[in-house]
Amino acid sequence: MKTILIGALAVLALAIQARAQESQRYQYPKARVCDQVDEYFGTKVADPYRWMEVEKTPELLKWIEEENDLTQSYLAKIPFRDDLRKEMTAIYDYPKQGLPWKRGGRYFYSTNTGLQNQSVQRYKTSLDAEEQTLLDPNELSDDGTVALSDMEVSKDGKFAAFATSTSGSDWRDIFVMNVETREKTSDEIHWAKFTSIAWVGDGFFYSRYDAPPKGQEFTAKNENQKIYYHKLGEPQEKDALVFADPDNPSRNCVASVDEDENWLFVFQNESTYGAKVLFADLRDAKDYSKLEFDVLYPDFEAETEVVAVKDGKFYLLTDFQASNRRLVVVDPADPKPENWKDVLSESDVLLSAVRAVGDRLLAVYLKDAAHECAFYDYEGKKLGELELPGLGVAGFSGKKDDPELFYSFSSFICPPTLFKYDLETGESTLFWAPKVGFDPNDYVCERVWYQSKDGTRAPMFVSYKKGMEKNGQNSTILYGYGGFNINMTPGFKPVRIPYLNRGGVYAVAILRGGGEYGEAWHKAGTKTQKQNVFDDFISAAEYLIKEKYASKETLAINGGSNGGLLVGAALTQRPDLFAAAVPQVGVLDMLRYHKFTIGWAWATDYGTSEESEEMFRYLLKYSPLHNVKKGVKYPATMIETSDHDDRVVPAHSMKFGATMQAESDPTSPVLIRIESKAGHGAGKPTAKIVEEAVDAYSFILFNTQPKR
Repeated sequence: MKTILIGALAVLALAIQARAQESQRYQYPKARVCDQVDEYFGTKVADPYRWMEVEKTPELLKWIEEENDLTQSYLAKIPFRDDLRKEMTAIYDYPKQGLPWKRGGRYFYSTNTGLQNQSVQRYKTSLDAEEQTLLDPNELSDDGTVALSDMEVSKDGKFAAFATSTSGSDWRDIFVMNVETREKTSDEIHWAKFTSIAWVGDGFFYSRYDAPPKGQEFTAKNENQKIYYHKLGEPQEKDALVFADPDNPSRNCVASVDEDENWLFVFQNESTYGAKVLFADLRDAKDYSKLEFDVLYPDFEAETEVVAVKDGKFYLLTDFQASNRRLVVVDPADPKPENWKDVLSESDVLLSAVRAVGDRLLAVYLKDAAHECAFYDYEGKKLGELELPGLGVAGFSGKKDDPELFYSFSSFICPPTLFKYDLETGESTLFWAPKVGFDPNDYVCERVWYQSKDGTRAPMFVSYKKGMEKNGQNSTILYGYGGFNINMTPGFKPVRIPYLNRGGVYAVAILRGGGEYGEAWHKAGTKTQKQNVFDDFISAAEYLIKEKYASKETLAINGGSNGGLLVGAALTQRPDLFAAAVPQVGVLDMLRYHKFTIGWAWATDYGTSEESEEMFRYLLKYSPLHNVKKGVKYPATMIETSDHDDRVVPAHSMKFGATMQAESDPTSPVLIRIESKAGHGAGKPTAKIVEEAVDAYSFILFNTQPKR
């Protein structure tokens, strides 16, 4: 024990010494300043790094290389980084398995031996049969940067259509393979994006855009999405155009088909929230290009999902006139919303999801950001509950004709574990459990409550290793998102365990703007109420300090995408409150975000700088890029982005980083980490996931060491 203590103190001393050496005036790569000025409602706003919005110019590539060299030289001086890499690699190296799903008499699922860059798709003809490999995405590229983003199997189980993504891009290529022989067919689909794969007969519906201008594949605005039907064996050029809306180019559309392949549903979006829903009868259709659509939900003011079609009626999960959602039944002969009838009425708890499994409905409620589950019949009578192992979340797999239901359970400290539920006997049994290199019982996950600036109460999950002392001296990460009706729930990431083992505290705050408490909670964090989200996050940070989990010298903040905006806003509004910040793939230029790729769809959450003077001034007031103040000592900051991010284009992070480096107090580091051959996050190979985590956690630990 004495030897271990001496060793730990030595490492700490080295870290403090190294950090002291870094207390200098940082010299950054030179970024050219241009004289670009935009005028909004009479107000002129400079944009000196506008040139960074143009993809892959020699000047930009040189600057990126220099910034990455600086970042890696900084990280290389962290004395425990190599040890942390070993710990994270070891903890990540355990077998993983996805939920089985049944199609055409086969059970399909994914597996990963531990450190495979991409999970392998497999199947069995029965649960006791020998395992067969269907598709190994690791064979699609040498470095794992070609990922499987979706796979759907035809109803008869003979063919699998699968979508791939290259280097993390949102663009999808769709291929088809014979399940029995594993041979690819001649079918190829290109320029698909934000698409489903909806099988009907010997083909499938999908969504695509026209090819973008050459050289603007990752920045050009995505407009005029259309739905096509692809028949097996035909070239893409012959695909039938099923749905288009040329009068409204900024509307997306995606197709869905019921289990019996009798009905096509089209969900048309103007933003990330709310959908107009159309439907067409497929039963007697001979030419899908001539389908006649009826309106199921007429505007964009509610989220509506088709749960099941039974006895000719549609069962819909919707928040139309129900902030916490309700389940309704609809007669397609008279589908107007005023004729919808409740099956499960709105309650004071969010109805997060409903699935048709066997002869019943499984309702998943989100109570204070954790799942609770119950079974109902199609008239809304409660049949019983599905007890989960603890405070966490579940995922489900099953169809209306299946005799069993599979579900997973996970939490912040428990990796996904699979269970099988017999729908006839009501018995739940362990189906598969991961063999991990740690004991979840050694850790604690608390659900605590904090109060925001305006008195709003919200939960926060706080995880740490047992025995941790609340003395304000613990390195602590506060994570948040707060947007787009997205729920932050207890989810497991193995890379957090080494951080907890080193005495770290990991906190996830529930913020307005998410969907944890229904649509009213979401709207309370949008547009001219977006500041509520930042106030919630800052209040959560103050709670952690007040309760002595952390101090201002040991608290770091982290978030990605909309969460990157959150971190950027928090560090510019309260630079005194945090020791470190890691905004990842963040939306950081709030005046121009809507001009790139799919950014226009975020306007219902953010508003745009062009819609009104009020909205412009509100965005300008919190836009991280435009609120960096000269000479301010900001937290040690490492901004992360990826060169193939075509959702939140990397120019956001690069412009913000260049601005912080030029304006902030040069004694506090501002680094930019720009990943190559990666995108917004989906499909990232394991090797990149681990290395990114090593760098982020090393940077945070290094800059949140308690002072002694």
